[in-house]
Amino acid sequence: MASFPNIYTHRKVADTASKACEICYKPSTSVLVTADNKDFFYVCPAHLKDKGFCNPIIDEAAVAAKKKKEMDAEIERVKKEFEEKQKKKKDKEKEKEKEKDKDKKDEKKDEKKPEDKKSEEGVAPAVDEEPRVFALQKTFYQQRIDKKRNAEIAKRNRERLQNPNLFPQVPRGLP
Repeated sequence: MASFPNIYTHRKVADTASKACEICYKPSTSVLVTADNKDFFYVCPAHLKDKGFCNPIIDEAAVAAKKKKEMDAEIERVKKEFEEKQKKKKDKEKEKEKEKDKDKKDEKKDEKKPEDKKSEEGVAPAVDEEPRVFALQKTFYQQRIDKKRNAEIAKRNRERLQNPNLFPQVPRGLP
């Protein structure tokens, strides 16, 4: 049997499809699956955080791309805020000039202050995504390989026992 790689992807299943965790036997909806679907097992999300059980495989390029995207979004937001402040500042200067002109023309003035409207952007808080790809510790990975190997051996033995040619024939002639 060719062993499978030690790269497991974390997936969720429906609550109705939950099964016992491989470690603690509590019902769990989290599943670790190999890329080629040769091996899978249910595990609690708490076990995924345990360094004695598995380690997350972090894609450095994806993390860097995500940080760059967040930084670009932050830069755009700051630029917009700056442009709005500059625009408000220019508007206030224009209004002051108009008021001076009105003061010169009329002794009576109606002071109307512009309402400061602060646009509060709904910036979503950065959700720290949990890793999706894991590598099992050596002992747990070896247990998975042994379990698969034993299941395959048991399957071959059942097939052999079903074959009638496995057992010797009873002698037919007299001795």
